[in-house]
Amino acid sequence: MEAATVLVTGATGFVGRRLTAALTDAGVTVRAMTRRPDEYDGPGTAVAGDVGDPESLATALAGVDVAVYLVHSLDQADFEARDAEAARNFARAAADAGVRQIVYLGGLGADDTDLSPHLRSRREVESLLGSAGVPVTVLRAAIVVGHGGISWELTRQLVKNLPAMVVPKWTETRTQPIALDDVVRYLVGVIGDERTFDQVYEIGGPEAMTYLDMLRVASEVASGRSVPIISVPVLTPRLSSYWLALVTDVDVTTGRNLIESMGTEVVVEDGHRIRDVVPGDPLPYAEAVRRALAERLAEGLGV
Repeated sequence: MEAATVLVTGATGFVGRRLTAALTDAGVTVRAMTRRPDEYDGPGTAVAGDVGDPESLATALAGVDVAVYLVHSLDQADFEARDAEAARNFARAAADAGVRQIVYLGGLGADDTDLSPHLRSRREVESLLGSAGVPVTVLRAAIVVGHGGISWELTRQLVKNLPAMVVPKWTETRTQPIALDDVVRYLVGVIGDERTFDQVYEIGGPEAMTYLDMLRVASEVASGRSVPIISVPVLTPRLSSYWLALVTDVDVTTGRNLIESMGTEVVVEDGHRIRDVVPGDPLPYAEAVRRALAERLAEGLGV
């Protein structure tokens, strides 16, 4: 990693707060962009910025070498339009500020498949971030397993709250979950590395598995028991989102936007090219689950 000053957008979020800590520990000068800098208490220097306000971005990006883009609006019904406009704003502001590289955490999914609105939006943002000429490095991930992540939180709450589950047919779709520690490690590894400019890397853990597999393993790690699970074909994404809202604290809009992506197989297909740049084997899913639960317990929360 060779970067003088790194701006992290979404610095208070699930991935952003861990990334700012890792970069700071590595001796990097970090600006943590947030809409409420007075309330920020994390690593780095807080700077005001809003992807919907181009003027604020000009100030936040001034003097920045690399910008990490971790912004999305999944909890909004019109998230595709919001995310597209935000990406355009950021691309122009980064180019005007002379930023050398934008790093973006996107979503896995083959380009020739029928992508869900969520994954289609992630792919559009990839393109828009580079539209003003700044080189973009894209890391595409499926479910990120770590304390505080929405997709992982769905899994944790389901196996905790239900003695048995009747689940939709789409839970038999394959995905490739990745530990939060590995996502952060890969992000740190590509920052400032010119070999990664204008490159797309698919990142995932060592196992391609179904959502059913994920639920079973998470249950065994958390409680030592396996939750009985029955798959049925009748739960549509809309009905599934209401089901999730009943048994978890994830809101209906976010749940539905996530669920619509879960019918698409999302696995690593590029041979783990990222390991040529950032060596090391990713953590197995069961270990990622253990670490997520341990971090939750360390904060005084139950499993």
